[in-house]
Amino acid sequence: MTPWNRDEFSRMFAPAAIGMVHLLPLPGSPLWMGDLEVVRNRALADATALTQAGFRAAMVENFQDVPFFPGRVPAVTVAAMTAVIVDILRKFPDLLLGVNVLRNDVQAALGIAAATGANFVRVNVHVGEAVTDQGTIRGQACRTLRLRKDLGVERVGILADVRVKHARPLVERPLAEEARDLRLRGLADCIIVSGPATGQGADPEELRLLRQALPDCPLLVGSGMTSENVSQFRPWADGYIVGTSLREQTTGANASAISSVKSTEFLASLAG
Repeated sequence: MTPWNRDEFSRMFAPAAIGMVHLLPLPGSPLWMGDLEVVRNRALADATALTQAGFRAAMVENFQDVPFFPGRVPAVTVAAMTAVIVDILRKFPDLLLGVNVLRNDVQAALGIAAATGANFVRVNVHVGEAVTDQGTIRGQACRTLRLRKDLGVERVGILADVRVKHARPLVERPLAEEARDLRLRGLADCIIVSGPATGQGADPEELRLLRQALPDCPLLVGSGMTSENVSQFRPWADGYIVGTSLREQTTGANASAISSVKSTEFLASLAG
């Protein structure tokens, strides 16, 4: 299959926003609290808030399994994420759902997608090599694309980061050159541009440069999105991944849960 173009992305992702379902710590991780039902309930609550606001796409991520493995995660992580995603899709069968297995286990993400019917995966390092807090991570696009074909899930989109947050490329090249390799040689369906860290904004100038270099490639902003800064990226971005700014910072069992009010406000901002 050829990578998605901008028209295909627009048809699938309308409105052009992907809400993040950041999972609580999973079994086996240092911060695991001992009850998977709590993890499920929070994930379902976040998915409910997003869908009630009008989001048609969400992405599930083992966000609190720090410190992350640089590559393959334990089987229990895959099992727990699969169980939660099955519950989300059972409740919201029409939701476009993505999987990101941190830090870079795209084999697990594709396996989960094959088992659950999820629609896309995110790959932090798809081509090249990056220096991260987990050490050096090498992209495995050659294996990822072949595994996707072997599993019979060519329809599952690959959303790949260029200069992913919390990392630096091992050898830095012009950004447009890196992005062209990601798209033309790594066959990424979408390219994600993020800021230096979770919740920190991307550089609109980078989006402008990449739009010139890749006029038909879907470009997503992957961090720091708020209702206030959408207009900075609108001329060049095809979509937005948003999580941190949608959360309600409260105390108690629902601390840092997705707010349907903030989610609604974000989608309203996309309309200009």
